[in-house]
Amino acid sequence: MKKLLYLLSILIAPVWLSAQPAGSTQSKPGGWDTVGEILARIKSLEFPVRDFLITDFGAGEGGDEDCTAALRKSIEACHSAGGGRVVVPAGVFLTGAIHLKSNVNLHLEKSAKLIFKTDPASYLPVVFTRWEGIECMNYSPFIYAFEQKNIAVTGEGTLDGAASDSTWWAWARKNADNKSLATADVKELNTMSENGVPVQERIFGEGHYLRPNFFVPYRCQNVLIEGVTILRSPMWEINPVLCTNVTVRGLNIVTHGPNNDGCDPESSRDVLIENCLFDAGDDCIAIKSGRNDDGRRIGVPSENLIIRGCTMKEGHAGVAIGSEIAGGCRNVYIENCSMDSPNLDRVIRFKSNARRGGVIEGIFMRNIDVGQVAEALITVDFMYEEGPKGSFPPIVRNIEIENVTARLCPRVFFLTGFDGAVIDCIRIANSTIHGVESAEVIEHVGKIELDHVTIEPAKKTRSRSSRIIPD
Repeated sequence: MKKLLYLLSILIAPVWLSAQPAGSTQSKPGGWDTVGEILARIKSLEFPVRDFLITDFGAGEGGDEDCTAALRKSIEACHSAGGGRVVVPAGVFLTGAIHLKSNVNLHLEKSAKLIFKTDPASYLPVVFTRWEGIECMNYSPFIYAFEQKNIAVTGEGTLDGAASDSTWWAWARKNADNKSLATADVKELNTMSENGVPVQERIFGEGHYLRPNFFVPYRCQNVLIEGVTILRSPMWEINPVLCTNVTVRGLNIVTHGPNNDGCDPESSRDVLIENCLFDAGDDCIAIKSGRNDDGRRIGVPSENLIIRGCTMKEGHAGVAIGSEIAGGCRNVYIENCSMDSPNLDRVIRFKSNARRGGVIEGIFMRNIDVGQVAEALITVDFMYEEGPKGSFPPIVRNIEIENVTARLCPRVFFLTGFDGAVIDCIRIANSTIHGVESAEVIEHVGKIELDHVTIEPAKKTRSRSSRIIPD
């Protein structure tokens, strides 16, 4: 039965409305004391003190000359020598796909800019990758590495994807019939996955419209991206897939195209995202682990992720988990972040459905400063796209949020489940939420606990201490 918990109930009623039981409570994964163990496994990368200047390999500055070959030659020379830095000096350089190799640090000096070509042919031949959580052969990401170790992109320069509504973004824009250039390809890729077509036969690329992501290390160990500014990506910005020991640090990501997520760790383990600025057209950070049957086929969760010290401006959520989450997600730690924009919809967002499924558990958030969001503090949306139409009801449980201050947040909860799905054990503690004005939405949810939480509507404040919504 559908339940709506209204603002009046939050502030005045002596007891909470009962929510629907959502399943048995499971034991909690490791709490904040696990962070030290994760950080101990996230090792710093060191490269030989050896530089390979791309201009020494024929790269011409100015932005008119194609420097793709020069970049590839310099990367190959660096790799063959045992590693070091491939240096992009100050200036503007035009390039197509860049493929990193083990022990190579692509370093952009201050005032260096790499502009990526908008001709799709510059990202051929196709490579083994994922597109929205399904493995396939598609256009190369702008910066790509496959089964490499010790790779990095660093510096104070800029990576400019040059995407616009007249290039990559046009592939995703919907017409009056709610279709885009990519619609038929997306359907075909999903059908191939459902029918178990081998990945090597899921060939897209030339003549198709599945946009490449910006930076995709795939099945890599020891990955660092640090310091650079990233602009105008075709689609997702930072997308490590099936990687371990990943550090994303000090990035400035500003891009407002369709599906322009800032950072999407996917089926990856031991990931640190810190001190980044996200100003995105979609979720600022979106944790994923594969879509539908393909995600279950691979069956690798995203786990042991630390997000700290980040600033989230525009986007659909500060941190999202899903919707391509079939492999599951556990042990995520979010702290000391700032989120503030009328165009930032939610602080934390969970999304899945009965086709994507997935178990999401052990998500911890603390010390979050929220200026303004447009929708809610926490959203769980299991009615996303196909909703309950599927055989794999999703699970979200054991979510702990503490020390959050929000100055303008229209509602605390927007939680929508369905029979058979699980939304359970959500705890908010020691927090103050101002500006609550909309009805709380709580449908098919188990236990929620508010512990020393102050919720302030337009004219009245009421503090709750250790009150539990019963199963």
